[in-house]
Amino acid sequence: MSVNSSLDVDCSNQTLAVRAGIESDEQYGAVTPPLYLSSNYTFHDLNKPRKYDYSRSGNPTRDILGKALAQLEEGYDAVVTSSGMSAVYLVTHLLKKGELIVAPHDCYGGTYRLFNSLKEKGVFQVEFVDQGDIGELSKVLAKKPKLLWIETPSNPLLRVVDIAAICEQAGDDVIKVVDNTFLSPIAQRPLTLGADIVVHSTTKYINGHSDVVGGAVVAKEEELWEQLAWWANCTGITGSPFDSFITTRGLRTLAVRVKQHTENTKEVINYLLEHPLVDEVYYPGLATHPTHEIAKKQQYDFGAMLSFTLNLQKANLRTFVNSLEYFSLAESLGGVESLICHPATMTHAAMDPEARAKAGIGDDLLRLSVGIENVADLIKDLDAAFKRSQIQLLKDHHNG
Repeated sequence: MSVNSSLDVDCSNQTLAVRAGIESDEQYGAVTPPLYLSSNYTFHDLNKPRKYDYSRSGNPTRDILGKALAQLEEGYDAVVTSSGMSAVYLVTHLLKKGELIVAPHDCYGGTYRLFNSLKEKGVFQVEFVDQGDIGELSKVLAKKPKLLWIETPSNPLLRVVDIAAICEQAGDDVIKVVDNTFLSPIAQRPLTLGADIVVHSTTKYINGHSDVVGGAVVAKEEELWEQLAWWANCTGITGSPFDSFITTRGLRTLAVRVKQHTENTKEVINYLLEHPLVDEVYYPGLATHPTHEIAKKQQYDFGAMLSFTLNLQKANLRTFVNSLEYFSLAESLGGVESLICHPATMTHAAMDPEARAKAGIGDDLLRLSVGIENVADLIKDLDAAFKRSQIQLLKDHHNG
């Protein structure tokens, strides 16, 4: 079995990404737009503000990024926030107290922590369900939720749900939100599939260089965007101009980065599939993946995230991760550098053990964010770490 390569990265939006803000400077004709760091702006006259008056409310550098992301996602406009989690939090302000949020049982650990904490404080009702189970989803949708949170592919097991089918089932009275962080608009555009809002942690693929923390909320319609922009200003969670400037620069190489990420990922997966210390590989591009056909239908690309289980009867986990040279043990994803993560103790540590077990996140699970390094070096790195981990386990057994 090898990874399915029938999907190619959709670069139709590459020009939009590259041209983000280019030639927008009308004063001096700068090709790359300037960075506006000013916190405030003068009024034309008494009671006559200009387009911008205070950077928390609006900033030209931040607006360039927001409008570029909206174009890529085929939405009306976007609100750029200070982090991915502030983007998630912003969306909850569209609800009234006591209304119901439906979220995936295997969503990102930070999203789970936020929703569960708001539930425990009595702010909202929240139900975490397997959205791939039609019966379970139908039961909770019958309770008339206000917000349906969709995360596909899921973190970290890369489960895919049918965005179009779920959005149609939910109906017009539900605000349908898709976290598109794992793929980016180069690989998936949920607004074209029936979603009302798309959320990004721009820290990840959008920026792509692991040097900015940021988020974005893209609205399909003007009315939703206006509500989101009002609450972003009210709560003060808008992104900084400098971070927006750096993120826009990263955005311009998104399409070419994603293409290289994906090519490397296919090679890494083909290697892992044949390795005797790997029990299972989770990746939507595999024909054996339970939701492979859905991914083929709604994604332009299978992405560069994957998870696998290490056979702990044959290899030492700690030795494996500590022996890697080109895969850094760190949270986050989507940067040019390759990363490895142990979800149970890192990204999903905020989930209680029972919730992790329900989501299928065991101690043997490892998540890879495949970077754009030379793929031969990445495979050699993995191979050496597997060998050292096996040797260490034999030593442990001998000493024990």
